[in-house]
Amino acid sequence: MQAATLVLASRAGRRRADWVVPTVIIVVSLAAYCLAAVFTHQNAQISVDGLVGLMQRTVALGIVALGQTFAILVRSIDLSVATLVSVGAVMASWMMQGQPDMMLPASLFVLLLSAAVGVVNGLIVTQLQVNPLIATLGVGLVLQGILSASFNDFAGSVPKEYQVLAYGTIGPVTFSILLMFGLAVLEWLTLSRTRFGAHIYATGGNQEGARLAGIKTSRVIVLAHVLCSLAAGLTGLYLASRLRSGAPWVGRDGVYDLESIAVVVIGGTVLAGGKGGVWGTIAGVILFGCLDAIFTMIGVDAYIKQVLRGMIVVIAVAAYAYRTKDHIA
Repeated sequence: MQAATLVLASRAGRRRADWVVPTVIIVVSLAAYCLAAVFTHQNAQISVDGLVGLMQRTVALGIVALGQTFAILVRSIDLSVATLVSVGAVMASWMMQGQPDMMLPASLFVLLLSAAVGVVNGLIVTQLQVNPLIATLGVGLVLQGILSASFNDFAGSVPKEYQVLAYGTIGPVTFSILLMFGLAVLEWLTLSRTRFGAHIYATGGNQEGARLAGIKTSRVIVLAHVLCSLAAGLTGLYLASRLRSGAPWVGRDGVYDLESIAVVVIGGTVLAGGKGGVWGTIAGVILFGCLDAIFTMIGVDAYIKQVLRGMIVVIAVAAYAYRTKDHIA
């Protein structure tokens, strides 16, 4: 009875979720992007192709961030995702070696390996009681060491047929954009319409209370890490398709660990767990995509770009933390 009551209360809370912040972030980001294109006389950026290109550049970060949302909602975090992206890209291209008949086996292997890493992360956090930052950082360093020792350049190649994942289109929209939003819808339905989703919020909001209510919180946390790792592995497959090969540095150079955390938190998912959701994450991803495009259009130096992005992240997160300080406390 207690578990049922907790599930119902959690679902009711999500139905009352605040859509204002994600909507405002998306509207303001796209408005700023359009204004920058007009003022810099780059009107092609606000054409259909330009907007599709903008969204295409957010796909890799978007998929990783959707997985990171699961981890943060259960009051955990995953710093191994960047390395796992590299592992996925390298293993996929190395196993395929340009052969179409290896596309499915290589993809399945990457996803199974990613899931296994998620299980390891989750078990270290729940059974060994290691802080998630340290646990996932350690796992990431182990993976990066093995990867760097085994490969020092682009490994293998993916067949032309596999590149459809990154470059195939339906009308003007690429498959990869549809994949990202399809995953977002699936995650939203999981979090808002299933018992597992309710358990995610309950575990993140009050782990001890959820445990006393009959929820197997350790299992929920492990599954959240598995989903996070699967998203990173899928991103590796996407990058292998986009780059036509994989290299040990693609995840690290993309800074997918820190940036995925940043966009999730900017979108309203609190690090304290139990509050937030998918569309806030998507809003944060779109914000980052628009910022990159704006800085490129106005010719901001790459190093200054990093400084400005960092400042925006700090200000946005600080503002949201202040607005929700009662919940965080």
